[in-house]
Amino acid sequence: MIVTGGSRGIGAATARLAALAGYDVCINYVRDTGAAERVAADVRAAGRRALVVQADVAREADVERMFQATDRELGRVSALVNNAAIPGEGRRRVESLQADKVNALLAANVTGSIICAREAIRRMSTKHGGAGGAIVNVSSLASRLGAAGLWVDYAASKGAIDSFTIGLAQEVAEEGIRVNAVRPGLIDTDIHLLSGIPDRLARSAKLIPMKRAGTAEEAAQAILWLASPAASYVSGAILDVGGAR
Repeated sequence: MIVTGGSRGIGAATARLAALAGYDVCINYVRDTGAAERVAADVRAAGRRALVVQADVAREADVERMFQATDRELGRVSALVNNAAIPGEGRRRVESLQADKVNALLAANVTGSIICAREAIRRMSTKHGGAGGAIVNVSSLASRLGAAGLWVDYAASKGAIDSFTIGLAQEVAEEGIRVNAVRPGLIDTDIHLLSGIPDRLARSAKLIPMKRAGTAEEAAQAILWLASPAASYVSGAILDVGGAR
């Protein structure tokens, strides 16, 4: 399994659970080598092989290099988790957005997932001599809620992931590849701190019917189920993990 953005949050939880489920794991990261290596150590402690690859999914050459490294070290990928994404900085309204920042967000959140999926398909598809596989895209409930006054551009990028999931699932269904998405809601990770809104968890939890944020592990369990044979007849699905919101 390749997990993009696998050094922290939902990605790290997914990598750890994947090892327990029997996967060897490629852990992708951009900056924090130490965090990625700690996740890799946990994967190895579970008895599985781990590969740590620094790559920016917004860069096509980086994505190609990551898949080539996985081919060499772990073998042909059977599961891809498109988790890497950036939230952008702070609260913002559309009237304040700048094109270069929007384009950078879309490159990481949308183009990166599409190019990673392209490389996975070239290896998984029975059309290309593969044995099939599963792609799980990590979207967000923001795509359904819109995130007005917070980060509409981020929400729009996740709306694109929803559409991509549905279309790609239909495109490769006959080639042994299942494509699904998980749409996490408010999850207790450091994305809120990184986006400059450290108090978001405390303020937003009361708006959720369950009255709490979810955990990275709860989102990761949904990802692992969609990647597993237990979901063998599930493709094109978008699973909300949002506390009934």
